[in-house]
Amino acid sequence: MNVIRFSDLCAQGKVAGKRVFIRADLNVPQDDAGNITEDTRVRASVPCIQMALDAGAAVMVTSHLGRPTEGEFKPADSLTPVAKRMGELMGREIPVLANWTDGVDVKPGQLVMLENCRVNKGEKKNDEALAQKMAALCDIFVHDAFGTAHRAEASTYGIAQFAPIACAGPLLAAEMDAISKALLAPKRPLVAIVAGSKVSTKLTILKSLAENVDQLIVGGGIANTFMLAAGLKIGKSLAEPDLLDQAKAVIEAMKARGAAVPIPTDVVTAKTFAADAPATIKAATDVADDDLILDIGPQTAQALADQLKKAGTIVWNGPVGVFEFAAFENGTKVIAQAIAESSAFSIAGGGDTLAAIAKYGIEDKVGYISTGGGAFLEVLEGKTLPAFEILQRRA
Repeated sequence: MNVIRFSDLCAQGKVAGKRVFIRADLNVPQDDAGNITEDTRVRASVPCIQMALDAGAAVMVTSHLGRPTEGEFKPADSLTPVAKRMGELMGREIPVLANWTDGVDVKPGQLVMLENCRVNKGEKKNDEALAQKMAALCDIFVHDAFGTAHRAEASTYGIAQFAPIACAGPLLAAEMDAISKALLAPKRPLVAIVAGSKVSTKLTILKSLAENVDQLIVGGGIANTFMLAAGLKIGKSLAEPDLLDQAKAVIEAMKARGAAVPIPTDVVTAKTFAADAPATIKAATDVADDDLILDIGPQTAQALADQLKKAGTIVWNGPVGVFEFAAFENGTKVIAQAIAESSAFSIAGGGDTLAAIAKYGIEDKVGYISTGGGAFLEVLEGKTLPAFEILQRRA
């Protein structure tokens, strides 16, 4: 993807003395008292900010946090806890400025945090007047928030239209590179794992991938719908019978290209959806009317693992069973370990996928872990993200 990279501007000495506006993703979870409970996004945003400071820039950083009402600032919407945590990580005090759209006083070598950008009226609708005000604050706009790359808002898109220079920060650039490597110029075979409770939420992804991948592994409730489409009984398992035609169309589209959607040959069932429910391994042809399918069976898991180990590129979105329950985690665990052992370039994304990666300790064995839930899914759907489009246009 042809975009200006902030790292290149820094290396070329074009940042010293400049006013740099960084749109980060600092939307972190907090408890009822406002304490940050998980700070991955704060830690991930520090390198870009430090890069700007090291290059001699006057640095402003902003983000959204939660779901504030535009034009109505409440203490719960404040980025103050984020600034405090970032200050601890960077060993400096970071002042937080409210009502900043009309002007910011910041000198080279200084860093200020601009209060929750979604409080500004017109942010979500990408109001042009607001975007121009933001652009007027800086010489260089840096988009480093992949989690918001699928939204055309004033602080993500509008400012990039009007800022003197608009570029991609290191986080966003890394996502672009990983996506290009996995989907635009993949090493074959390209295997995609798409799992989740519902086909309906992932249908466009399945259709888009069916035109490109060599193997489309489905899991979770999605696999149940595909089993029904293949003529198998699934008992009282979660499925969407009204989407059987769509599932069959995906199977046929893959078949027409000489590719496949592997249907489970064995499954792990229970009579109730509970962590302590007795688990039974059955052939996929033997599922009883009162069975719930909660995982793929060991035979299926091994067959899929063998395919993954031969892959050139792997895209992973979603665990293949109820991996939160010990009795129904084997499928996801085997798949995770196969991805870890494969020499393929792998890219993984989605909240449950990240939880599985953490549970099985394979973070350093996955080629790239995407942090942008909705943005990652839209890329898999084959959509061009607004952030990518505007940055390419500005380059």
